[in-house]
Amino acid sequence: MRLPKAGTIEVAPSILSADFARLADEITQIESAGVKIVHLDIMDGHFVPNISMGPPVVAKLRKYSTLVFDCHLMITDPDKYAQPFVDAGANHITFHIEVTKKPEQLIEKLHKLGVTAGVCLNPETPVEAIEKIAPFCDMVLVMTVHPGFGAQKFMPESAKKITTIRKIVGPGIRIEVDGGIDPKTAPIVVSYGADTLVAGNSIFAQHDRLAAINAILSAAR
Repeated sequence: MRLPKAGTIEVAPSILSADFARLADEITQIESAGVKIVHLDIMDGHFVPNISMGPPVVAKLRKYSTLVFDCHLMITDPDKYAQPFVDAGANHITFHIEVTKKPEQLIEKLHKLGVTAGVCLNPETPVEAIEKIAPFCDMVLVMTVHPGFGAQKFMPESAKKITTIRKIVGPGIRIEVDGGIDPKTAPIVVSYGADTLVAGNSIFAQHDRLAAINAILSAAR
């Protein structure tokens, strides 16, 4: 499984907001809604103040889904854990520029492991921090909340970075946005140049997940 071609609007449901007691069922349900990507927030309790899941959980979920596993490594040592997550079934891995000393080497390593690579920047991190390496990635992730917890309020100033990033990477690289994405904010980030919308609470807090996904897609398009 590979990331869809850049330019097509995709919703990537974040299972951080799903029912952890029935994750396999949750993923099956969103897959039936026609999504192509599922977003897995990997937290270590160090880089962000929360702990979520590790490679064993990803490996178990892999047995139940053919979706692209988009693993967002919110951890202090992404280079150390890249291989375990690839072995577990990740198709795409995004690391944070704030904790990566040699991002060019990590991007090359991920590509050699057979997965696509992404770089993420937090709300306070300037675009200049990723300017040189972004063109070598397959996706750039812009955080529009402080990472670590779901159901946070969308930060519009952070979203404006997307415009500059799109100019840097051109049309062939995906730009993903994570934080406060719903039918109201989706059109904003898409107008800036985003094409991959991570949504957690706005999907999994709704009884009708299919309707929630379609509402975000319709608003974005």
